[in-house]
Amino acid sequence: MASKTNKASLDAMKQLEKVEEQFQTIQILNEEGEVVNEAAMPELSDEQLQELMKRMVYTRILDQRSISLNRQGRLGFYAPTAGQEASQLASQFALEKEDFILPGYRDVPQMIWHGLPLSQAFLWSRGHLKGGDIPEGVNVISPQIIIGAQYVQAAGVALGMKKRGQKSVAITYTGDGGTSQGDFSEGINFAGAYKAPAIFVIQNNQFAISTPREKQTAAKTLAQKAVAAGIPGVVVDGMDPLAVYAAVREARERAVNGEGPTLIETMTYRYGPHTMAGDDPTRYRTSDLDNEWEKKDPLVRFRKFLEKKGIWNEEMENETIERAKEDIKVAIKEADSAPKQKVTDLISIMYEELPQNLVEQNEIYKEKESK
Repeated sequence: MASKTNKASLDAMKQLEKVEEQFQTIQILNEEGEVVNEAAMPELSDEQLQELMKRMVYTRILDQRSISLNRQGRLGFYAPTAGQEASQLASQFALEKEDFILPGYRDVPQMIWHGLPLSQAFLWSRGHLKGGDIPEGVNVISPQIIIGAQYVQAAGVALGMKKRGQKSVAITYTGDGGTSQGDFSEGINFAGAYKAPAIFVIQNNQFAISTPREKQTAAKTLAQKAVAAGIPGVVVDGMDPLAVYAAVREARERAVNGEGPTLIETMTYRYGPHTMAGDDPTRYRTSDLDNEWEKKDPLVRFRKFLEKKGIWNEEMENETIERAKEDIKVAIKEADSAPKQKVTDLISIMYEELPQNLVEQNEIYKEKESK
């Protein structure tokens, strides 16, 4: 008599659903500024909470002023940041000075709070070579324009840190659209294979320029893409600064302890256009959707939380706003006073020793510039 064969049934969809169920959004503060997850609360002093709020308010003013300066023709490329302050600033706030930031083009605020002078941020926007002349001790590189390329770079920087025995991490950012790039998968896979101390942040602001997230991937979450690379993936409320801080701080601790990289998806929203280069968000976003996300505003939420604790008030906010306005005024004047950029300046910094064709071109432009 033939023995019965027990065949395990393969239910691929059920397997996928089990994976997706693991990626629930982590939240600490709700939209009313109430703590809904006490166990996840990070250990931050009142002074640290105040400082984080100051940075968020300051950056909102910087965004408003940068948009105005762009419209006046006093800035070049600019990608608005309003709405993403919690995702950007709370993640940077969780870092240490020795950590290295590899930003995308919307991530200038993290660079500034990591030590880049504001005047240089303005020069970078103008395409001035001095904008990329990062001061010694400021661990950032110039923003990456190629979508997702910074993920591969971050994996390499992180591996270098590991080989040198440094107790630091490399953190990088991309938007939801960046996860559709090959560099995204290559970067997290490489870092995972070598347990490199990297933190990969996906700032899911719902639209890759004009393409809704659900049209560019079948994945229910973007964080679950970490599973294929064998690394932890986390989804956090990107409008909640405490949740973002807690997730990044925990990822940093794992990384410096030799446990490898983490992929963090922050669910956030940009209130403005993709960039100031002609994008019109009203063509692909509804006013109802805008209104829905405005109710989740990270500044409003965090302000309510701090006011309930009695450590924030209107006077402190106004002081921060005025300081931001004054700093911006000074910084734009400094940027205006930078030497006019010349073609020979660009040629001279391209190589340690110029090849013959550039030596010849350099001489031609020197003669033109001397007239």
